Amino acid sequence: MQKILSRFLFTVAVCGTALCGAADEVKLYMDAEALPNALNFLPPPPKVGSAAFAYDSSQYVWGKSMRTDSARAALALVQATVDVSEMAVLFSEAFGMEISAKKTPAILNVLKRGVLTMRLAARGPKKFYKRPRPYEYFNESTLIPSADEEHRNTGSFPSSHTVRGWAMALLLAEINPAAQDALLKYGYEWGQSRVIAGFHWQSDVDASKLIISGCYARLHADESFNADMRKARAEFKRLSAKSKR
Repeated sequence: MQKILSRFLFTVAVCGTALCGAADEVKLYMDAEALPNALNFLPPPPKVGSAAFAYDSSQYVWGKSMRTDSARAALALVQATVDVSEMAVLFSEAFGMEISAKKTPAILNVLKRGVLTMRLAARGPKKFYKRPRPYEYFNESTLIPSADEEHRNTGSFPSSHTVRGWAMALLLAEINPAAQDALLKYGYEWGQSRVIAGFHWQSDVDASKLIISGCYARLHADESFNADMRKARAEFKRLSAKSKR
């Protein structure tokens, strides 16, 4: 883990806050209206005073306790990125191959288009529920105080960071099934990092994975996505074979 964190920080230092090529225009596979609408199939976030909210509150306390673990806190900090290229660097270790615009253009292309398409599904419920974030509710600070004001009043349900992280884990697991367990583990940790950082309730994170499950199925009904995924798998197969020579 330390190796991938060091590589991530080095790359950001070389290329800037957004990695090289991250500002390129990305063509989405579809608009939000074509994706599953969480308001039609997911229940609302837990009400204050409910058993589910009590669990959310206990997980918030757990998250704060995890900040005393320096390694886990450091992971939560780097996983706060929403840039797809930066995310790809962090997922590279679990994927088993360096992911970059130079080395894996087809893989990065499907990641960018896929993640940025699926993240649209979080906007509707965020705007509709306008759920206060846990650090707002408890009137405390997060693991990243400099980001507190930016996220205030932006809606906690679901977690957009988890949407991105779980989407990337699923995309990469399809490209390299042999690494699926490691990728899903890292995707799970990505969501829990938002609980640890204090920006999201546990139920926000859990709902995000359900939303992405529906979005991922919807993507597979789109031929442009399937074509890009075939190219990504072919690229992975070619590079894997080359590395074994």
